[in-house]
Amino acid sequence: MADDEIDYNIVFPDAGTSERHWQGTKEPVVILLGWAGCKDKHLSKYCSIYNEQGCVTIRYTAPLKTVFISESFGYKELSSTALKLLEILYDYEVENSPIFFHIFSNGGFMLYRYIVELLQSDKQFSSLNVIGAIVDSAPDSGNVLGALRALTATLGPKISPVLKYVLLALFAVGVFLLRIVLYPLTKYIHKNHYDAVQERPPAWPHLYLYSRADQVVRHRNIEVFMGTLKQKGVPVDSFDFVSSPHVGHFRDFPEQYTLKCRTFLVACMKDLERTEVKKRQRAQNQ
Repeated sequence: MADDEIDYNIVFPDAGTSERHWQGTKEPVVILLGWAGCKDKHLSKYCSIYNEQGCVTIRYTAPLKTVFISESFGYKELSSTALKLLEILYDYEVENSPIFFHIFSNGGFMLYRYIVELLQSDKQFSSLNVIGAIVDSAPDSGNVLGALRALTATLGPKISPVLKYVLLALFAVGVFLLRIVLYPLTKYIHKNHYDAVQERPPAWPHLYLYSRADQVVRHRNIEVFMGTLKQKGVPVDSFDFVSSPHVGHFRDFPEQYTLKCRTFLVACMKDLERTEVKKRQRAQNQ
């Protein structure tokens, strides 16, 4: 694959499935952004939630080195990835369809941050119609402890304990220097994803799926984030699965998780339909 390409997967539903669920309207395009270290076979299981509903799905997971090295140390490599993901919509001529996001953990949320910024500032994408987003197990504030918890979970139990602690120590020192010691000099250049989206949140509805049992991303940080978005007028809903681990809600509660996702997507589509009806009525009255 060429350097300017990204490793994504796109799935189109058959016409009958799409027509049955969306009754002649354009089917939603659901963009799924995987967690750090997520395997495609795992992300594809989430895609089936939407493919069975007649949606187009695009799935992508950012490389580990990008999430934990490039982004953690201030190099905004994911910004160009965000641009390429949005250009895929034009490549497959689905840019006029309703766009919906499903984001996992901080690895997915970092990329979502740059997508949001492009949608807010780049005229090329001003016509894209984003109807909503689901955020699973994110976001966490950009502190050193949170980054270490995420890296520890990603490395997993199979890695050598000595190597793991060496990697964690090097990572902690580097992030500490950037985020703490040099923060007064770099905070405007290297603003973390949590602060960036919190300061300029997107206007479309969000559903946050999380758990107080999550040992990687603290539920309190998610709740504070949601509170800020609500204060700024963003429609926010949430559900606490209570006992499931980090990005483990679907695995532990598959039926409930699937229902939450599909119900929220349908609600967003109904909001879009109501908005379009009002536009047509205003046009007729002019």
